[in-house]
Amino acid sequence: MPVADWATDFDHTDPEFINDPAPILRDLRSRCPVAHTDRMLGVYLTTTYQAARDVMLDWRTFSSRRVVVRNDRPQQMVLAPPVSVDPPHHTHIKQILLPVFTLEATRKREADMRATCRALLEKLKGRERCDAGQDYAAHVAAISLARLLGIPEGDSHLLLKWIHEMFDAGVTDPARLFAAIRESEAYFAELAETRRAKNADDTITLLVNAKDQDGKPLTDAYIQATVRVLMMAGVDTSLCAIASAIWHLSRNHGDRDRLVAEPKLIPGAIEEFLRAYPPATAGREVMKDTSVQGCPMKPDNMVLISFMAANRDPAVFRDPDEVVIDRADSNKHLAFGYGIHRCIGIHLGRAEMTIAVEEWLKAFPKFRPDPDREVRFSIGQMRGPQHLPILLS
Repeated sequence: MPVADWATDFDHTDPEFINDPAPILRDLRSRCPVAHTDRMLGVYLTTTYQAARDVMLDWRTFSSRRVVVRNDRPQQMVLAPPVSVDPPHHTHIKQILLPVFTLEATRKREADMRATCRALLEKLKGRERCDAGQDYAAHVAAISLARLLGIPEGDSHLLLKWIHEMFDAGVTDPARLFAAIRESEAYFAELAETRRAKNADDTITLLVNAKDQDGKPLTDAYIQATVRVLMMAGVDTSLCAIASAIWHLSRNHGDRDRLVAEPKLIPGAIEEFLRAYPPATAGREVMKDTSVQGCPMKPDNMVLISFMAANRDPAVFRDPDEVVIDRADSNKHLAFGYGIHRCIGIHLGRAEMTIAVEEWLKAFPKFRPDPDREVRFSIGQMRGPQHLPILLS
């Protein structure tokens, strides 16, 4: 069908889309499996489960060399391996990082993650209200990543600052994006230099000692770019995922009370929260003329792979807009992606989210929304409550 017959001028940065994208995505799906807008130099948006899978599986047509949709597309792209590289380079860097993210490695970190959550919650006890996004979820994510990377826990606030500048404010303000990149690069360059003379058990040391496909040490630029991706994946997505779960439970007291009474249901509930409120929307660049589910797609456009649209597709999920914490049917959600770029941190992300929710419910079993303050969601390609006002009892 001609593009003009199905093009829809959606705006994924519009507050209405950010605050509650589900109705808009549902409307777009009713028109076509892939929508299009001329905004941001041309962007497609997948609206079905199958369309999302088709795009993610065809890495030759839909390149990961650009993964963030912005108002500009500079020819000098910001490298971000393994997310923004295609095979064969993608395979090699993923193999380097894999030992850090295995199920066994994750289980060794669970006690530290639980201790972090309890320490943060202890600071909130005695308070009437808090911002569950900034006071809790953000710090759970940042401290966990600081330990994974091998940076001082006291510097975890820098991760939060850089993530905001790069992937939130920087979506529409390139100056803030590149300023944050320069600042973070200076910090990690100094840290990497110390790791060259130290045999520590952390991810930066792993990268410093790693070799590329030709047996040469990874370049400083490559190490820096990989660390930036780990910041995005380890902080922003975790913050949004944890905060989304708390946001849902604050508004649905039946679910909250049931998980407090039956904590064994929490792992399954986490999968349902990931299905209903996936934290990320992946980006790809169209490299050649193609079509997805009958919808023509042109090169020099970007694609937004909407995991929320996929995860709420009625062709795959029964009652897709209902959040069912003990959903019985197989939960084949795409929150962690699909194909070669499926999230390498899947075990760590699940564990971090599960532990954060478990400990929150133990500490504050009767929390509820704060009616005097507004929930503020992240913009760009991450979605979740960045600011989540909560009454703690």
